[in-house]
Amino acid sequence: MSSDGMRTARSLAIIVIVHLAVIVLWQVLVDAFQVPKFVLPSPLAVVKTLAQSNYAWLSNTAVTAVEILGGFALGALVGVGMAVLFCWSPLLSLALLPLFVTLNMIPKVALGPLFIVWFSYGIFPNILIAFSICFFPILLTTARGLNEVEPDLLDLVKSLRGSRWTLFRKIQLPGALPYVFSGMKVGAVLAVAGAVVGEFIASERGLGYLMIQVQSSLDTPAMLMAVVLLTLLGVALYGLVLALERMFVVRDVRLQQ
Repeated sequence: MSSDGMRTARSLAIIVIVHLAVIVLWQVLVDAFQVPKFVLPSPLAVVKTLAQSNYAWLSNTAVTAVEILGGFALGALVGVGMAVLFCWSPLLSLALLPLFVTLNMIPKVALGPLFIVWFSYGIFPNILIAFSICFFPILLTTARGLNEVEPDLLDLVKSLRGSRWTLFRKIQLPGALPYVFSGMKVGAVLAVAGAVVGEFIASERGLGYLMIQVQSSLDTPAMLMAVVLLTLLGVALYGLVLALERMFVVRDVRLQQ
């Protein structure tokens, strides 16, 4: 195994050990102090809820996963696409970027009822809410990466009579990839929050909807299980972005998050 592989394996082992230690400590403290289940259930009590069919964990998790992935994919596609357009057209950037900044200041919770009026209930409005939250960081970071080109490289391409497409394909896009993935990592986290916000406002399915339903009966184990599943969805999406970053970006130029 190479040194990089050993370093990665050691890091993963430390991460797993720390997480397991927190879970064990949680179980020990709840048992030792006999904390009521409705206040803080033990990890074992939380896991036991997976065996109860009335929660429909699989279908609710699948709905939320579709909302998260759909909102994130749409945010990445539109964010990167708009950043490229802004890079190619400074006039368009001057006209629209301040508008996007203003729109981003709108509390996304306030958009929820409007999306419901416009698009009714269902997965699509929640995808749009997730998109509205994760789109802007991807746009900003990608635009910044495309604009941060070394002047010497620009002069070299111009001296060789390179076209704008050549400049973009050979210099701007490769140089912007660390920024693109940095924005996507932030967007992956925000997409989870956006999907849950949509389900909290109005939804008929999903983990957020389930949390609202069990809240009235103080079913804290089920609420925590929903939180755990949401966390796992976020970690999976974040891990996917990290894997893509490892494929397309050299280690030495990656932006740390």
